[in-house]
Amino acid sequence: MSDAGASTDLFVRSIKRSRQALLAMALFSGAINILTLTGSLFMLQVYDRVLPSRSIPTLAALVLIVALLYGFQVVLEAIRSRMVGRIGRLLDEDLSAAAFRSVVALPSRTGPGQDRVDSIRDLDHVRQFVGSQGPAAFFDLPWVPLYVAICFLFHPWLGWLTVAGAAIVLGLTLWGEFRTRAAILQSAQTSQRRQAAVDSGRRNAEVLATMNLTRQMEQRFAKTNLEFLDAQQTGVDRSAGISALVRGTRMLLQSLVLALAAFLAVRQEISAGTIIAASILSSRALAPIDLAASQWRLFLGARQAVARLRHALVPARTPEPVTRLPTPKDQLLVDAGFVAPPGANLPIVTNVAFTVTAGDGLGIVGPSGSGKTTLARAITGVWPLARGEVTLDGAPLGQYTAEDRGAAIGYLPQDVDLFDGTIAENIARFDPERTDDAIVAAAQLANVHDLILRLPQGYDTRIGDGELKLSAGQRQRIGLARALYRDPFVVVLDEPYSNLDGEGDAALNAALLAVRARGGIFVLIAHRRSAIGAVNKLVAIRDGRQIAFGPRDEVLAKIAAMQLGAPATQATPVAPARQNPQDVKVVGDG
Repeated sequence: MSDAGASTDLFVRSIKRSRQALLAMALFSGAINILTLTGSLFMLQVYDRVLPSRSIPTLAALVLIVALLYGFQVVLEAIRSRMVGRIGRLLDEDLSAAAFRSVVALPSRTGPGQDRVDSIRDLDHVRQFVGSQGPAAFFDLPWVPLYVAICFLFHPWLGWLTVAGAAIVLGLTLWGEFRTRAAILQSAQTSQRRQAAVDSGRRNAEVLATMNLTRQMEQRFAKTNLEFLDAQQTGVDRSAGISALVRGTRMLLQSLVLALAAFLAVRQEISAGTIIAASILSSRALAPIDLAASQWRLFLGARQAVARLRHALVPARTPEPVTRLPTPKDQLLVDAGFVAPPGANLPIVTNVAFTVTAGDGLGIVGPSGSGKTTLARAITGVWPLARGEVTLDGAPLGQYTAEDRGAAIGYLPQDVDLFDGTIAENIARFDPERTDDAIVAAAQLANVHDLILRLPQGYDTRIGDGELKLSAGQRQRIGLARALYRDPFVVVLDEPYSNLDGEGDAALNAALLAVRARGGIFVLIAHRRSAIGAVNKLVAIRDGRQIAFGPRDEVLAKIAAMQLGAPATQATPVAPARQNPQDVKVVGDG
């Protein structure tokens, strides 16, 4: 199945869940459109029966029948309006989880500089349209031929005039789509850039205040905001102009039908009651088109949102494994790994190969920009390898379920962001089956237990927007506890010393040694030599290439020799990664 087809299935399944409601809406729309004939038939009877006969009982009976029919119409329209709102909600319930997954997975699927699509906001646009009067207009459109046919029954000239008016209104509506499509798309794009500027300013509020950048960022935001307002105003102006033109054409047609009917009545080709009835029917024939035109801007926005959602909700090409593998406990291997950012063609890290076993601590060292964090993302499975593989106990990461992979790998990123919730929930990774003992054990291993106890509600202290604000060092240590929760086999840490003081450094070293002591593996990314005291093996990377791998002291000596320009010994060829990892491997710059 193609990606587009796979994503479309999400919409198809959601629509199928609502098929009974949609069928009921179609039936209600049919009944409503038939009941809409009430006004025309009432006027026809009043002019052709009541006035000539001057029968008050007949008029009273007609009024009673009309009141009853209008009552039914009101009830059916109210039910139809409530149904479209519920269909919109059901659509949101079906797709919101997939939309959220697409948002959080977007950094691993798109390259740098690509537009960021907010699937949740797009889903809101679709739900708002589904819950509006727009779908009702589309359900009413198939009944337009009924009104036109009745006009033909009154007189062919009235029918053809109604057909001409409907064609003009429909043409104006289609013309309006072409006129507003580009403006609405531009409005959506500038809205994303505008929101990105706001989010960036909020994240960097302290930097803006400290370095007096608020005015400059305000000017940049003002420019983006003006672009958004211009695009939105263009779309509103064009849409409003088309809607006004359509509405004016409909009113003119109603008057023309009234004039033509009066002319035919003067010639005694139709009755006097037909004059009013034909005017009402011709107006009703154009009402769905008029309503569709008034909802057209919302419809175009929803259609563009659906197109973006269909692209964003494409499921992963690799299906989730069905067979669950045993918990890894022996080996982490990277074999001939080439890593490129999602969406990029050229790899940042090339031909990396190493093996570490239970009880090892691996340090990844190299200059800034050499590809250390990129390699860490490949080890954790965040970025898939362009070539080669990462395995745990001989099984590629893709053969583990997401649940098992998450339990086997702990990750401490360079910039730690905690989620809205309690500290206990964050440490436990929001595990619904968490235990207090496991949470406290992870906090004690990270040496953050005493710090948590000093907070207002201890482990139950809420953090996040509007709640307690933690320092960078506190977040780092709580993030470490989260990475160590339930003793994962592999713990990957990206520059974990960056926000720690001396006490935090000692606590981190103790935690890393504890990982090794229990038979786990940790992978530590570091810039400075003092940060690798707990490791026993090193991988050195330069310009995205592995230049050495082996025992820590031997690799450090090799790096020192290269930096001092000492003559290099004969380079040892890169052995297959599954061979003895204690041997030093040196890879030349090529």
